[in-house]
Amino acid sequence: MTRRVWLTVGVFIAVLLAALSLYLYLKATPYPAEIDHGPSPEAQANPYLAAEHFLRKQGLAVSHAISLDILPSLEPRQHSLLLFGDRYNMTPRQIDQVMNWARAGGRVLFVAQSLWDEKTGQSNDLLLDRVQLHQSLSKDLKDPPPDSSEDPYPKLTKLYLENEDAPAYASFDTAFHLEDPKNLAQSWANSGKATHMMQLNHGLGSIVVVTDADLWKTPAIAQYDNAWLLWYLTADTNVTLLFNTDHDSLLTLLLRYFPQALVALIALIGLGFWHFGVRHGPLLEPAPKARRQLQEHLRASADFMLRRNGQNNLLQALQQDILRRVRRRHPGYEQLAVAEQWLVLARLTGQPTRAISQAMSPRPNQRLSSAEFSRQVAHLQSLRNAL
Repeated sequence: MTRRVWLTVGVFIAVLLAALSLYLYLKATPYPAEIDHGPSPEAQANPYLAAEHFLRKQGLAVSHAISLDILPSLEPRQHSLLLFGDRYNMTPRQIDQVMNWARAGGRVLFVAQSLWDEKTGQSNDLLLDRVQLHQSLSKDLKDPPPDSSEDPYPKLTKLYLENEDAPAYASFDTAFHLEDPKNLAQSWANSGKATHMMQLNHGLGSIVVVTDADLWKTPAIAQYDNAWLLWYLTADTNVTLLFNTDHDSLLTLLLRYFPQALVALIALIGLGFWHFGVRHGPLLEPAPKARRQLQEHLRASADFMLRRNGQNNLLQALQQDILRRVRRRHPGYEQLAVAEQWLVLARLTGQPTRAISQAMSPRPNQRLSSAEFSRQVAHLQSLRNAL
């Protein structure tokens, strides 16, 4: 292709791109868009964050505590303490502190956390037992008698106020019911079948018990009159919110954020115990320093000769030794006849000739029993020792 053709193609492509860009510019319409990134880390860590912001907007001073250690520093008058966290680890001493704080003028709001046990006469909630209220399941209650005016919202809890025509509606969990066996409550709020909030006077202060606090979490606080009810219960006071009294242990945090590292550490510790705890072979006992005795050497040498040379060679060696000794004591012994030799041996050793003939006669080439062989050796040794 010539240079002119390449130039024409380039101009055509440029014009085409310019026309496409103009078309897209005329057709494209900008519009705003919101991208939801979900709740912030602060909101995820604090489910009552929206409730705190709402109360601050109503002009209340709101603080957040993580334990009851802050209680001695709180002025009870014109102050509300909201116990929304688990209280199963509360001690009797802490319960006394809370009750004394309320008696001095404080306002305490807490959630009933356990059901009343008729058999034991108590529940696992010590603070609920202290205010002498009982919690039960709504399904165990008898159905109320039919009413001429049917309740349009039986699942909602209604709070009636003086000089108000309509009640306030709150979305308490209707699965639980509060009972006041000693008629101590001054006010309460009911759903169609059960009671979910009670207020009691206590000294200069007051105590409010509810069946749950989920209606004040995000986003349930925005429903019905939930936010208004929280403001009504804490109006004209400073508010301290306590909901996470139980702190995660170090092991819980490690399992949550570093499970792989924890497993690797456990495996490494196990391998270390295995390496240092298992022997790779039997322990060698140190060799004894003492040498073997002469008797052991002689016995070993005799056993070796017996295995190597046989019984006859050993007996013949003893017989030759006896002949050498008798020749030294009786010159010319080898020139005597056999009978005369045995007589000489009998005279020198004091043994009868019959025994000498049995000991010095040639042995047939056959293996003797261990007892016979031992007897022959002993007889020959006695003859040799007598010379």
